[in-house]
Amino acid sequence: MFTGIITGVGRIVASHDLGSSSHHGKRLTIACPPAFIDDVGLGDSIALNGACMTVTRLIPGQQQFTIDISAESLDKTTGLAEGCKVNLEKALRAHDRLGGHIVSGHVDGIGQVNHFAPVGESWELRVQVPPELARYLAYKGSITVNGVSLTVNRVVDNADIPSSGCEISINLIPHTVQTTALGELHAGAGVNLEIDTVARYVERMLSTAQGGSQPL
Repeated sequence: MFTGIITGVGRIVASHDLGSSSHHGKRLTIACPPAFIDDVGLGDSIALNGACMTVTRLIPGQQQFTIDISAESLDKTTGLAEGCKVNLEKALRAHDRLGGHIVSGHVDGIGQVNHFAPVGESWELRVQVPPELARYLAYKGSITVNGVSLTVNRVVDNADIPSSGCEISINLIPHTVQTTALGELHAGAGVNLEIDTVARYVERMLSTAQGGSQPL
């Protein structure tokens, strides 16, 4: 369980195949900020760009750790290749503040950045959301983008082409741009998206009440 409040920005410094075919995953080595892994143990969970991963090795002298990622996870996520900057968040502890919103660390889909530019002192981020996730997005609702808990400022549905999903607009304050890897985004970039857990339950209750079922 996570909150979407990023506690460090790392970089994937090495990627090694775990097998010879596309059915095999990879072992990634992540360099992290000083002291980031001081309280981390083997088997602990750390979210990389919003995807929950398990620590398989610690390299304290180099401030690095490794994770093994399956082919399935690689297929369902983006931004987890060698050289990429990644947003890092350690799993929530029972006594921690819930500064963002409840985040599971399971990526629901990949969005595409349509626009990322400064507006006044802030930045406007517009993301194209795939159709299977569009119904979960609402004005002032929560969304996780590359592991960062953010508030949706606007939702624009394409009524002419429902299959295209929707576009959401998000305002990023300078602090968020400076302390996360979101500042690396650009038009055309892919981003990992996780919808609000509450929205899942609302959709499920409504579909059940209507006698149907619409699993995500």
